[in-house]
Amino acid sequence: MTVALAHQVSPTGRIALTLAATEAQYRGTGLAVLHVTESALDADTTDAYRAGVADEIERVLGQDAEVDWDLHLQSSGLDVGEQLVALTNKVGAELLVIGARRRSPVGKAFLGSVTQTIILNADVPVLVVKTP
Repeated sequence: MTVALAHQVSPTGRIALTLAATEAQYRGTGLAVLHVTESALDADTTDAYRAGVADEIERVLGQDAEVDWDLHLQSSGLDVGEQLVALTNKVGAELLVIGARRRSPVGKAFLGSVTQTIILNADVPVLVVKTP
């Protein structure tokens, strides 16, 4: 089993990454970092994008991180929330950590809510983190 993180490069994402790594250490598991891009990537762009995301993860966790982590990168096709739920199942996660940000009711209605989709559809417990 593993702890999964729905990763995003943002202040909330950095807090969620740190908490997910701590949770993985506590549970004695690895960390699966799930990152879904908002646009399709070609073969050349994917490698560069993966390297950039991996650099961000290493910067946040530090070179001496005491947790083994794997990056799972996927281009968004339709629903990001559904793709994250599917990746969570694929990696065999026992917990999913996600970051949430505040949005207006109009923003939620117009754009949907990835967080809500994940909470309602995930087969594992979901830990929601937000910036203080």
